[in-house]
Amino acid sequence: MDTLALILVIVGALNWGMIGLFQFDLIAAIFGGMSSTISRVLYTLVGLAGLWGITLLFRRDSVKHDEN
Repeated sequence: MDTLALILVIVGALNWGMIGLFQFDLIAAIFGGMSSTISRVLYTLVGLAGLWGITLLFRRDSVKHDEN
């Protein structure tokens, strides 16, 4: 789940970067506009992935390290 969320966050960040630099929304261009159902679903998934990413900040490291 973490990997999928990270991929979606990266996609969203790259899309926002292109909007900021070039005023080009790749997601809207590929899926038929900002208000198309597919675009809205993708935007929602990216947003949820961002919320999931917040939880990564507050998790304890589940891998135990050797204390040698």
